[in-house]
Amino acid sequence: MGNGNKVEFLVAICALVTSMVAIWVAWDQGRVMRAQQHGAVFPVLQVDGFLNNDATSSSVGITIRNSGVGPALIESATLIVGDEEVDGFSEQVEAIPSGFQLDWSGIVGRALAPGDMVTPIKMVWQLGDLSTDDIRKISADTRTWKLEICYCSVFSRCWKTSQIGRSRATPVNSCERQERDIFEELGLQNLSSNPDIIPAQEAPQ
Repeated sequence: MGNGNKVEFLVAICALVTSMVAIWVAWDQGRVMRAQQHGAVFPVLQVDGFLNNDATSSSVGITIRNSGVGPALIESATLIVGDEEVDGFSEQVEAIPSGFQLDWSGIVGRALAPGDMVTPIKMVWQLGDLSTDDIRKISADTRTWKLEICYCSVFSRCWKTSQIGRSRATPVNSCERQERDIFEELGLQNLSSNPDIIPAQEAPQ
């Protein structure tokens, strides 16, 4: 191989290496940009249970807040009691002392904006309707509830919650859109037996 051929060979090798470096840099920049885009719309659902007593009433329920920086597209909600998935809230609500006002709000199909909160279920008793034992029983029963919510970002990255009171969710490949909403079903069942009750999402402002 003559000197001219060696120079051409070295030039070709340098050009190939330069091209490979350029391709890697472009790929790495694209990866960083994609990560930044996903991070800019990262939703974090915080599912919390509450049991409150004030001067006029006692209330128990669940709140869902988006503590992230992007909208959370809620695709499904499943109630788990103990370690067993149940069909809905009806049986659990029937086991709670009666005499409460029920407020509810459907969540499946909802896009929850950053900082927004929804209360899918809330039961309110007038002051004096619950004894101390009733409150202890409600607290013990609701601690066995788990709410598994599958939600996605606008870029179709998805997560699934489990424990009420924890914001850390497990990444999943996708969420299957649920046709039914357990909170809406509970509300409609309660509305059919109490037609004077106005659903929370339809209550006048």
